[in-house]
Amino acid sequence: MTDESIASVEATPGGARLHIPIPLRWGDLDAFNHVNNTSMLKLLEEARVRAFWQPEPGEEAPSTAVLDSGLHSGILTLIARQEIEYLAPVPYQRFPLDVQMWFGKLGGSSIEVCYEVCSPREMADAGRQTTYARATTVVVKVDAATGRPLRLTPEERAAWTPYQGDPIVYAHRR
Repeated sequence: MTDESIASVEATPGGARLHIPIPLRWGDLDAFNHVNNTSMLKLLEEARVRAFWQPEPGEEAPSTAVLDSGLHSGILTLIARQEIEYLAPVPYQRFPLDVQMWFGKLGGSSIEVCYEVCSPREMADAGRQTTYARATTVVVKVDAATGRPLRLTPEERAAWTPYQGDPIVYAHRR
């Protein structure tokens, strides 16, 4: 990974995290002038696709972008569960959000993707980091023809294991 606009990696006590910059669009705001909850799901999806799905030829991507999914490959990725805990409203800002990602679990055919949606890296560098939301998405690999779960490949496990860390424990479950 040489392009900071694509991703960066940070080692943390709970395991390495992938940092994906995701820009906000004006349309992500709602009438209260902060990022709408449905827009947050789209921002998380954008980060997940950039982080884990294979890029088109010629595109740069992080080393974790090894998942070949789509009708062309016969492999689908389905969302089994999503949970978001909002910690602060996300205001519109010109710099991209810092979406930090890691795996809470690598299952047989599923992955538990954990996220922290934070203020832009420029703000963190100035000591003003805000965590807006924490989230979890469970993604299941499925055979497009049969609808049956597919096991994670050795390549996927090798790329993702360094980013395995503690799953998110939400406030309502403490």
